[in-house]
Amino acid sequence: MSTKRYGADALAASLINHDVKFVFGIPGAKIDRFFELLENSDDPRMPQLVVARHEQNAAFMAAGIGRITGKPGVVATTSGPGVSNLATGLVTATAEGDPVLAISGQVQRTDLLRLTHQSMNNTALMEPITKYSAEVQEPENISEVVANAYREATAAKQGASFVSVPQDVVDAEVEKPEINPLPEVKLGPASPADITVLARKIKEAKLPVLLVGMRASSKEVTQAIRNILEVSDLPVVETFQAAGVISHDLEDNFFGRVGLFRNQPGDMLLKQSDLVIAVGYDPIEYESRNWNAEADARIVVIDDQKAEIDKNFQPETELIGDMAQTLEFLLPYMKGYERQAESAKYLEELHAKFEEQDVVPDVPADAPLTHPLSVIESLQKRVDDSMTVAVDVGSHYIWMARHFRSYEPRHLLFSNGMQTMGVALPWAISAALLRPNTQIVSVSGDGGFLFSSQELETAVRMNLNIVHLVWRDGTYNMVKFQEEMKYGKSAGIHFGPVDIVKYAESFGATGLRVEKSGDLEKVLDQAFATDGPVVVDIPIDYSDNKKLGQTILPDQFY
Repeated sequence: MSTKRYGADALAASLINHDVKFVFGIPGAKIDRFFELLENSDDPRMPQLVVARHEQNAAFMAAGIGRITGKPGVVATTSGPGVSNLATGLVTATAEGDPVLAISGQVQRTDLLRLTHQSMNNTALMEPITKYSAEVQEPENISEVVANAYREATAAKQGASFVSVPQDVVDAEVEKPEINPLPEVKLGPASPADITVLARKIKEAKLPVLLVGMRASSKEVTQAIRNILEVSDLPVVETFQAAGVISHDLEDNFFGRVGLFRNQPGDMLLKQSDLVIAVGYDPIEYESRNWNAEADARIVVIDDQKAEIDKNFQPETELIGDMAQTLEFLLPYMKGYERQAESAKYLEELHAKFEEQDVVPDVPADAPLTHPLSVIESLQKRVDDSMTVAVDVGSHYIWMARHFRSYEPRHLLFSNGMQTMGVALPWAISAALLRPNTQIVSVSGDGGFLFSSQELETAVRMNLNIVHLVWRDGTYNMVKFQEEMKYGKSAGIHFGPVDIVKYAESFGATGLRVEKSGDLEKVLDQAFATDGPVVVDIPIDYSDNKKLGQTILPDQFY
């Protein structure tokens, strides 16, 4: 006698077929059969269920999987607010190129047009913020919809897909087998003729520069870029999400990261360049009007999708295809490339200034506040290339993006498209699941910390080795200093104090505090030596924040 199979079984089997390892989420009545299956199945291939404390954070966790692996992370929720709470996580994933498959329950089909408990138009809500939004109306079509949603999430530009499953579809009997996953679509390299022309343009230019963006951070593209830099002398600028593309051995080629304000060495280099080769660059990270304000840059694009054109971004050539293969075809032409003498002198001076900005100021050991560069220097000494550092949004993220070095792609994580607060701890949880034998670090301000700090319970329950640093100043400081830049004063940025150490301890985590600047090293040593989640409260000195948004002349470095 055959065992009955239900829509929930088809849903789970579809995830198994796509080699999904984790499902993050919170159950509810409209999708509980699926959660029962995840929790109680004897199938060793069944994805591990990770119960979160808020659906938004579950979406962040799924996006963390997507960002690190390039394969969709999966989040599952119930109907109503279980769906609407996903919105911030999914819009962040879609904007920032993180593949996610979101699955949510829905009222039974007969109630879809009635004003009943938790009845709403799920797919209409999600359509503007995802790449794919569909509701399953026929139980036998579950695996078909999941397969298409998965494929769309992985296609360029990667992002979020959403599948709504009515309760009676989850509970219905099904007979047809699930659709097997299809092989990934493989792009070829760009035209050989275009690659030859690009090589000639690079050699004829006085100061060509690689602008490396988010889509260049895959393992394959990163290696192809490194191969070119090992045989040539091209200078490189990273966006925030491309952090780690440049390895230790290639630091002489590295001129920093660009993002937010047009006042970094990388901005100066892009301004001076007579040929910008944008590899995997996405304007949502750092709009071209910031680094090409005069709209006079010569730009060549290497990407797996066509460029989004505007008046400040008008490439003269686009090499569209598999980026790694395109760069591999370019490699033989670049062997032996050297910088022109005039440019070499400029780059040497610029690189010296770039290194100088990392110098830590002298701070008395008994000072009650710690300077951001002191925290970064101390963290840098303890983080090796295997470790992942997830950074929230706030003033600390600007300091980290400019000064913290990372030498492996997708190991230093930023939200630089939506600039979404609260991502750091959920991303750290994802990293700890994917990289269980390494130390994971997350960094937030005291404002952003409370956006997702309830997930400390998740981290404690799973005994994850996460050190979370809280840069505390009692304000929404990134808003504060920008308001002061514009208006000379700030508004709406203060909130009440929270004892972060006691708060961490209430979840079962270890709480530590830096009482004075001179204690930072000792406290971090203790944090990194402690098993399980650790939260470190660091009273921070943001008095130098005024420099972060300082306006400078296009050809001047302050």
